[in-house]
Amino acid sequence: MTDQDAQLLRALQDEHGDALFAHALRLAGGDRQRAEDLVQETLLRAWRHPDALDPQRGSVRAWLFTTARNLAIDAWRRRSARVGEIVTDELPEPPPAVDEADRAVEAWTVAEALGRLSASHREVLVECFYEGRSVAEASTRLGVPPGTVKSRTHYALRSLRLVLEEMGVTR
Repeated sequence: MTDQDAQLLRALQDEHGDALFAHALRLAGGDRQRAEDLVQETLLRAWRHPDALDPQRGSVRAWLFTTARNLAIDAWRRRSARVGEIVTDELPEPPPAVDEADRAVEAWTVAEALGRLSASHREVLVECFYEGRSVAEASTRLGVPPGTVKSRTHYALRSLRLVLEEMGVTR
């Protein structure tokens, strides 16, 4: 590990460590060892993929929180996939509950991604998905034909998917 790598990890730990550990502790159901493992694996992923931490691609904290959440879900899936193979009296752990911190991170990530879309794509997604308007209602509000609302929605969702991939949220 170079000095630059060590500095990067130290800076991430200093700036985001406490919040990341608190998030990981919630994801791990209060299990401190699992939370520490989640934080360590998240920081390892950050070290392996420094390009994902570029502020031009989005919020570093959102990327760290999303990565920790994905790792927690993957670990839970691995454990539950082996439940049938292991004879035990213990019940399998339930999946991590969605709490307000998860929702806040998701909202933060989606807002960041929407901010990177063109105004026309952002408008149609807000009207149809967030405001819950039908194609006809969105058409009236935006002053464009219904067919335009449909095609913009299609292309806006494709663009949003690409933006989320660039942010490292989806694969």
